[in-house]
Amino acid sequence: MSTIMSDTDVRPDARSFRELFLSGAPLLDVRAPVEFRRGAFPTAVNLPLMNDREREQVGLRYKEQGQQAAIVLGTQLVSGEIKQNRIQAWADFARAHPQGYLYCFRGGLRSRISQQWLKDEAGIDYPRVAGGYKAMRTYLADVIRTSASTPGHLVLGGLTGSGKTDVLYHVDNAVDLERHANHRGSGFGKRVTPQPSQIDFEHRVAVDVLHKQARGWRTLVLEDESRLIGANALPLELLHAIQTAPLVWLDAGREERVERILREYVVDLRAEFAAHHGNAGDALFSQRLQDSLGAISRRLGGERYARLMALMQAALARQLETGDCDAHRAWIQVLLDEYYDPLYARHMKEKAARIVFRGDAKAVTDYLRDQASAARGSA
Repeated sequence: MSTIMSDTDVRPDARSFRELFLSGAPLLDVRAPVEFRRGAFPTAVNLPLMNDREREQVGLRYKEQGQQAAIVLGTQLVSGEIKQNRIQAWADFARAHPQGYLYCFRGGLRSRISQQWLKDEAGIDYPRVAGGYKAMRTYLADVIRTSASTPGHLVLGGLTGSGKTDVLYHVDNAVDLERHANHRGSGFGKRVTPQPSQIDFEHRVAVDVLHKQARGWRTLVLEDESRLIGANALPLELLHAIQTAPLVWLDAGREERVERILREYVVDLRAEFAAHHGNAGDALFSQRLQDSLGAISRRLGGERYARLMALMQAALARQLETGDCDAHRAWIQVLLDEYYDPLYARHMKEKAARIVFRGDAKAVTDYLRDQASAARGSA
């Protein structure tokens, strides 16, 4: 286990993190599962050299007796059939992804051992990433930090339900932070599937920014977000850019907004639950809506919360019995009129001076595209 390969065995392009992420190269992550769950990369698959328990034991031995004793213990723990099964999994990955790379935390001992075993036992020379996970993560953090400090970004704002996400979809230099967070951003924005870890969220955003930079977009369009999108926090540099950049305001009528919320938060959400949970989906969907309302109950106040909950429960009962969603408009309208719109009105006083353009979806989309093209042309 102590025999390792030298740096000369690493393909030179394994050191170019930019090309690594732009190419979407498959990544074989040999860290322990607990490390992978904390954070990885969009194209990474976890096939660990050691499982969590083995890593814990080896780490303890390293602290108590040093590296050589830790290597000896690791050799004992990962041997025989366990070792062969792990090598087989790596070999299967390498054959399926011949343009990929493997990595551990720092690109050191674990990735070198995995690399050597692949060569010795399976006859596969598979390159590793110099610097490993830590160096790649540092690079992506720098991408966000550098991009956020670039002047010329625009922020898209608008009332709840105005269709900001739809506009972003049609603007080539837009970064959809809510998509990367797998959350719609409001108190009702939780999706059926879970959000990524904080680190994975940051990595997704950074890789998206990197791709847009590679296509020549110097400035970005970002949605007007608060610090948190569900459980994911915006990197501080990006949050600062959102809070200070010029603001483009999307106008939409109340009826249009009610219909969009009805579609996204009721009709589409129910369909998502049904697709993921089958017959149990309706009960889970119903509970999710009620939990979302409950999460803002203190801000609503007792009387208004009780009134909204009664409207919601009546609408859910009708929808689940007959498929008719019309009754949901009642609580959506009250929630907009008495909670979200007054909240936005207060914030608007602070942001009004930053607004450089406002209009409907078509006007705003055209403006954002024109501004992006102008910035691209002057780069």
